[in-house]
Amino acid sequence: MHIKIVGVCGSGKSELAGRLRLLGYHAQQVSQEHSGVPDLWRRRNPADALIYLDAGGDTIRQRYPHLNLHDAYLAKERQRLAHARAHADCYVQTDALTPDEVLAQALDCLRALGLPPPARRGAQ
Repeated sequence: MHIKIVGVCGSGKSELAGRLRLLGYHAQQVSQEHSGVPDLWRRRNPADALIYLDAGGDTIRQRYPHLNLHDAYLAKERQRLAHARAHADCYVQTDALTPDEVLAQALDCLRALGLPPPARRGAQ
């Protein structure tokens, strides 16, 4: 199963992709927030599911204080992500969630879509 993850910077895409890969999913984060191509997320390797991670400006600035991200920059990111958000199968607001809670919400959504974690090699 191919899972693509998009979202604003600092929303937890890398963390979630790594955790999903450990469970046997082929999870890939797409840097849609940096692209002017609205449907970049669906261009290569069609996904079985698209997960959109979101976080508010204050949360993003707390997670990346060294980047000095202004509201105008974050608004531009959200504009670039609008197409992906409109087509996302799963939406997770990560502000008040731990990485474990983000994973749990993503897994709940994937299961609801009929995409439970694949059987891992060597599992009996």
